[in-house]
Amino acid sequence: MAKIAADCTTMAEIRENIDRVDHALMALFAERWSFIRRAAEIKAGLGIPADVPERVREVRDNAHRNAETHALDGDFYEEIWAQLIEHAIAYEKAQLGEA
Repeated sequence: MAKIAADCTTMAEIRENIDRVDHALMALFAERWSFIRRAAEIKAGLGIPADVPERVREVRDNAHRNAETHALDGDFYEEIWAQLIEHAIAYEKAQLGEA
């Protein structure tokens, strides 16, 4: 049963809800990845390279700011996003035939 953390009184409830949130996060990551796949298709048609440094900086800055908005460690989540971006760029490079 979905609960907020403050309403959990046992470790079983904590674990159940962490697993629920993790499942929801994976669904959001899957949705995010659908946009990465589509971006590669659009970039191919427009001749845009996989790595666009200005956009990379913007996405990292957004992650940092969004984390802090939720009282999270901005540096930590920016680094997670850096890994997501690196993975996406590698995928796009492969799709675009970039070295």
